[in-house]
Amino acid sequence: MADLNQSSTQTHRPTSSSSVVFLRKFQTSNSSTQLAAGISTFLITGSIFLLLTGFSIASTLISLIFFSPLIILSSPIWVPVGTFFFLLAAGFLSVCGFGVVSVAASSWLYRYFRGLHPPGSNQVDYARSRIYDTATHVKDYAREYVGYLQSKDAAPGA
Repeated sequence: MADLNQSSTQTHRPTSSSSVVFLRKFQTSNSSTQLAAGISTFLITGSIFLLLTGFSIASTLISLIFFSPLIILSSPIWVPVGTFFFLLAAGFLSVCGFGVVSVAASSWLYRYFRGLHPPGSNQVDYARSRIYDTATHVKDYAREYVGYLQSKDAAPGA
């Protein structure tokens, strides 16, 4: 019993000589065989991809040759259908965009009129004060000018 507990508490540590032998196995592998294996793997995968590329190009050309009469005969149908779907998609996206803009604008206006100072509200306040000042200035100028005209005689020689 004591031997069993004692052996379970000990950890097995490899000796330095066993780890050196393990590392030497990997260091002594021939680099030329690794290079040959790498080159052969590259050549095999490259040739497979080249073969698949050739098959896909050939099948595309053959299908284009065989189906071109069908494409030409049915083109009066496909062009309006494509145009319809394009217009449908463009209309849907524009409606969604206008919806997002209107929600954002109404949210900004709600926060502005509640006094929460959304971004850009200081520029709106500045523009409003400039418009008010300009309108007041024009009104005062018109009063002076109209008063000046009313004090003058309509016909000086009459």
